[in-house]
Amino acid sequence: RQRWHRGEGLLSKLPLTMAAESGTVPDWKFFQVFGEEQADSAGVEEIQEADLLSALDFDETGDYFATGDRGGRIVVFERAAAEKQPSSSDMNHRPKGAVSRAKSNAQYRFLTEFQSHEPEFDYLKSLEIEEKINAIRWYRGSMGCKMLLSTNDKTIKLWKIYGKKIKAVSNMNLEPSQRNGCTGAASAALQQARSAKDLRLPLMSTCERVVTATPKRRYSNAHAYHINSIAINSDGESFMSCDDLRLNLWNLNVSNSCFNIVDVKPSNMEALSKVITSADFHPSHCHTFLYSCSRGTVRLGDMRSAALCDSSMKEFDEPEDPANKSFFSEITSSISNARFSRDGRYIVTRDYLTVRLWDVNMESKPVKTFPIHDHLRPKLCDLYEKDCIFDKFEACFNHDGQYILSGSYQNSFHLLSCEGKQDLVLEASQTPHRRRQQNARGRFAGGVNAAAEPIDFSRRILHAAFHPHQNLIAVAATSTLYIFRA
Repeated sequence: RQRWHRGEGLLSKLPLTMAAESGTVPDWKFFQVFGEEQADSAGVEEIQEADLLSALDFDETGDYFATGDRGGRIVVFERAAAEKQPSSSDMNHRPKGAVSRAKSNAQYRFLTEFQSHEPEFDYLKSLEIEEKINAIRWYRGSMGCKMLLSTNDKTIKLWKIYGKKIKAVSNMNLEPSQRNGCTGAASAALQQARSAKDLRLPLMSTCERVVTATPKRRYSNAHAYHINSIAINSDGESFMSCDDLRLNLWNLNVSNSCFNIVDVKPSNMEALSKVITSADFHPSHCHTFLYSCSRGTVRLGDMRSAALCDSSMKEFDEPEDPANKSFFSEITSSISNARFSRDGRYIVTRDYLTVRLWDVNMESKPVKTFPIHDHLRPKLCDLYEKDCIFDKFEACFNHDGQYILSGSYQNSFHLLSCEGKQDLVLEASQTPHRRRQQNARGRFAGGVNAAAEPIDFSRRILHAAFHPHQNLIAVAATSTLYIFRA
């Protein structure tokens, strides 16, 4: 698709605002956009469903990131290298931090695109399997290649992305115009060679270098229900896949078997009271993992305690305030996403109405609760009829754990401070502060009460990701990818 091959960018000439150094709120600015921007008056109905972005992830270096869409395609971007490497004398005379800022100014560019999954049909269950990409996770490669895992509802695939050299025969005795299969022309050309010295030995030379993706392994037939998330283990040898009722542990080198570590399926399905919604591995402890449930709880497990980690877990749960309880409480309290911070000390959870920050050492109550959609409580009935109440928003930490990123409606996203600083609501556009407000909680865009302003629920940001080392974020707004930095 040509829309990904060109990324429009806007580079600020001012130095980057380093929040960690100055202690101030980062000044977020538009950096790049890939795809066609949608006008405020344009409807999402004009966008093909296959082009809607459904997954997003940076690799561990931040120099690469990938997006997946409902059409089963994966697009990979890389950060452009500096045009001119500074000399050693320049490095000595440049101020501290200038080299890192120069690297931060490097823009991303299209690298490759490939079809990861195709639509399938399960004949035994008479069930259509969509090609939609549900999750993407990068895996450490070797020998200069990159590896990533992608999954749809049933099948996980391991892809190898590498540069491939295309070679062609050169140094021929005949010119290209003479190599047409005509024996007469060839004979005439060979007769011009008066001696053996005039004959040239053909050579294989590299004429082009392309980036390609090759499937290395296919992990299938292990999930009876839809896969909603995958997570790479810190040991670099295994990963976890999660569906509605089970968590499976895989070895990356073994695709025909896996180990079941959590199973919440009851003996009688009529007694089913909860499903698993997401899972994640601890960033440094390979034996620790978490998974979230539709009942609003998060469980922290340890694979050293038992082969099947259904019990003896830490459980993080906050009882709902009876004053806020409603007919839709079971739906709105379902956790759509739970992630560890990069140091493993904290957990962030996102349900439909709130974002919660938990300390792994304190299960009784969250450290902080951020109301994101409190202004939508009076509209829950309408949202239920439109199926918007089932939207699954993601949440994640930045590289130093100071901020949490999560999406919302009207193409806006929230940057929530874990340290009590000012929370921000920005818009996914080239003017991100257009809808900025002084107080991000309980109100929506432009300082106008959300109840008085109509909200376009079709323009929503479900997927967003932080750069692993910098204040840089990628936001998926329907079919358009925005990049912001601070």
